Amino acid sequence: MNLAKISSNGQITVPAEIRRLLGLKSGDKILFYQKPDGEVVINNASAKAIYKAQKAFEGIAEQMGVYNEGDVQSLVDEVRYGKEK
Repeated sequence: MNLAKISSNGQITVPAEIRRLLGLKSGDKILFYQKPDGEVVINNASAKAIYKAQKAFEGIAEQMGVYNEGDVQSLVDEVRYGKEK
């Protein structure tokens, strides 16, 4: 269990153990949401967005023939410079 104190400005310091657990670093945003049972959950908003994007794009890479970093670079070059793979 970790405890944090709220300042007079409404600010808190996220305990180091929780920052490590959530992968938080300076400048990251924290997402707070309330579950139907009333419990409030916090997440690393950046990580949440990445997971959501990964889920949305699931399977697309294979459909496009992208299997490794080289394939990604080829796509970037194609878009940037008009070069075909």
